Amino acid sequence: MKMVDRCSAFQNQLLLSSILFYHFYASSAISNGLAITPPMGWNSWNHFHCQINDKIIRETADALVSSGLSKLGYKYVNLDDCWGESKRDSQGNLVANKTTFPSGIKALADYVHSKGLKLGIYADSGHRTCSGTMPGSLGHEEQDAMTFASWGIDYLKYDNCFNDDTRPTIRYPVMSRALKKTRRSIFFSMCEWGDMRPALWGAKVGNSWRTTDDISDSWGSMLKIADMNEVYADYAKPGGWNDPDMLEVGNGGMKYSEYVVHFSIWAISKAPLLLGCDIRNITNKTMQIISNQEVIAINQDQLGVQAKKVRMQGEKMIWAGPLSRNRTVLLFENRKPVTSKMTAHWDDIGINSNNTFVEARDVWEHQTLETKFQGKLTTRVEPHACKMFVLTPIKKL
Repeated sequence: MKMVDRCSAFQNQLLLSSILFYHFYASSAISNGLAITPPMGWNSWNHFHCQINDKIIRETADALVSSGLSKLGYKYVNLDDCWGESKRDSQGNLVANKTTFPSGIKALADYVHSKGLKLGIYADSGHRTCSGTMPGSLGHEEQDAMTFASWGIDYLKYDNCFNDDTRPTIRYPVMSRALKKTRRSIFFSMCEWGDMRPALWGAKVGNSWRTTDDISDSWGSMLKIADMNEVYADYAKPGGWNDPDMLEVGNGGMKYSEYVVHFSIWAISKAPLLLGCDIRNITNKTMQIISNQEVIAINQDQLGVQAKKVRMQGEKMIWAGPLSRNRTVLLFENRKPVTSKMTAHWDDIGINSNNTFVEARDVWEHQTLETKFQGKLTTRVEPHACKMFVLTPIKKL
């Protein structure tokens, strides 16, 4: 056997052993009744990175309410890295940074809750957080989980930096059990980076699991992340979702049409819709994208099935997936630098093509097309853009 084959076989054996380990301990994993639909909200990292403070978080909570975004479902206000002191206190507890969060996290949680929102926080399954500025939770899982619960935390993003080289399949269930032990409903977001294919084992450990490395605010990065996440579509379902990282919409690195593609793919992928821009200074263009109720409804559809690519014709991608009430979401995505003609055939997307007419609702233009389609739908898509339809079969004309 070639050395590369031996390596591959060894890696597969390790993965199998990890999955078996996970199933052995599955009975102690969380079952918190959360994430019946993908979570929606905001996370501080993509725009602010480490430059966060109490004022920014409170103003973001205010903006989610005043803009109307909270009424659309954006409920989580999530602190990312850099919220705490560099060392634990004398009792070994995590503590908020005394300069940037002088009132502490519980007071902040109380404020966020008073707005009808939920507060999320960040921790790490290693010795330090990814910024290196805070202690990790490795070896302190129960203590930290109890701290978060006492503060009123509703969501935990749990990262994978500076770990002790044990497998994520060992480290992540420890925090999962610790959260369950607090008896507080805390959404558990496993930011494992797709290290050991968490889609294969994450459903009984967390409510979402990162299938990819970090996103950046560029067309190329966003597409790479989308493609990596799509591989695991079959593993997403109510209670546990594939996570291709937070949204970059509104941060300025992509064109408007590219951000529409970004938001569309995340929506049909049943990904967490966690905004990553500065909500306090949002533009009308960004607002048009993130407040599209028809697109949000696709993400939050009760059937909870992640859409997949059904055709990949060079740089022309056709995505589709079932929705409740016998409907189908159809996304034409054009990665080419020129306008392209694209066709979706019913037999590719799971619609019975025998004498079935279909009504097509364009969810970005907010209009139902006059034509009733049979067998296929053809359209033209601008460069680096998309068109998205909800298809509903109707009786014979």
